[in-house]
Amino acid sequence: QVLLVESGGGLVQAGGSLRLSCAASGRTYGTYAMGWFRQAPGKEREFVAAINWSGSRIIYADSVKGRFTISRDNAQNTVALQMNSLEPEDTAVYYCAGRPLPIVTRDAHEYRYWGQGTQVTVSS
Repeated sequence: QVLLVESGGGLVQAGGSLRLSCAASGRTYGTYAMGWFRQAPGKEREFVAAINWSGSRIIYADSVKGRFTISRDNAQNTVALQMNSLEPEDTAVYYCAGRPLPIVTRDAHEYRYWGQGTQVTVSS
């Protein structure tokens, strides 16, 4: 079993930055792919970014490419999402997710473990 806990959300003005962090505990997740997803009010959960175990494979949603950066520290059991040039459209609850295979995917159904989410609000 893996427990994921997100932190770092908050309120920021458009154009600002936030850094989300996800801490994993329990069974080692060293061989897991990790992803970030988000869900805005009234919308479905959508893919944001994902990274494989070694960090050699990273994928982003087109809407965040060039603005967000995903990274991981396997020694610390953490995965981060650096978000720059934030826009009001980025407002959502952001979720960290893990899957027991070292292959990245945009499909939320492929992720087995989920955090409780952290709210990001971008004001215009």
